[in-house]
Amino acid sequence: MLDLNDLRFFAAVVDHGGFSAAARSLRLPKSRLSRRITILEEHLGVRLLERSTRHLVLTEVGRQVYEHARAALIESEAIEDTALRTHSEPRGLVRVSCPLGLQHLIAAELPAFLTRYPKLRMLVTVTDRRIDLVHDGVDVAIRVRERLDTDADLQVRKIGLSRRALVASPDFMEQHGPLEDLADLAGMPLLSQQEYAGICTWNLTNTSGDSNTVNFEPRLATGGFDLLLGAACAGLGIALLPLANCEVELARGRLMRVLPDWSGTDGILHIIFTSRRGMLPGVRAVVDFMSDVLKGAVD
Repeated sequence: MLDLNDLRFFAAVVDHGGFSAAARSLRLPKSRLSRRITILEEHLGVRLLERSTRHLVLTEVGRQVYEHARAALIESEAIEDTALRTHSEPRGLVRVSCPLGLQHLIAAELPAFLTRYPKLRMLVTVTDRRIDLVHDGVDVAIRVRERLDTDADLQVRKIGLSRRALVASPDFMEQHGPLEDLADLAGMPLLSQQEYAGICTWNLTNTSGDSNTVNFEPRLATGGFDLLLGAACAGLGIALLPLANCEVELARGRLMRVLPDWSGTDGILHIIFTSRRGMLPGVRAVVDFMSDVLKGAVD
């Protein structure tokens, strides 16, 4: 009889395009994963994958087995879902994806939430990598996009707008003098939320609805909000930050708005979850929790 776990391992290797990435996702040694695929091939009496040092290619029969494996895994999860729906209390594991820079919004309330539901477990991945909920096995994802996700297989709950502002430390502004318009940004040390070298672009809009673009080579570029926020507070330059991430520093006077008539393009803060698992008590409880916490950050 087939081992369902071996089918799951095989599907993971195909989905992730190789053994190393699949092993990291499954948190298994690569050697064990390779051995289980070999056992599956021996059990079926066919070659599923053509391996080389650089490439991994599905055989024709491997492609057919993969399609059946994905269907079997979906059905097995549906069986588990059916059983879980008989329990009104949230329970089981719910996998959540949270963008970098937003984890602090849920951190303070998360312990109380999990205490309220002792049978519920959560796996929270903090990353800016675009998550595919189905292939990555994620139940709930928080996203900030200029447009809402419209995938037919996903349910979307809109939270509000994430507003971004130009900020710098008072000491920095005292040293560099007042800024009167966007042209004054030329030559200023600017800090960017990007993780690659090269020219950065800010798309800005003013209170009159006018738009403008600022291109620059950043003094510091990083996807880490903590690094960016710390650098701005330390007077290294001007940053374009979500107000939700710098409201405390603005209130304490460690940061101040720069060119307050101008702001970055608003992002739509929303939560997505798969339709298939959307009504599970655990998933529903997590979605409601995330919604309440995040609404407080954008109100």
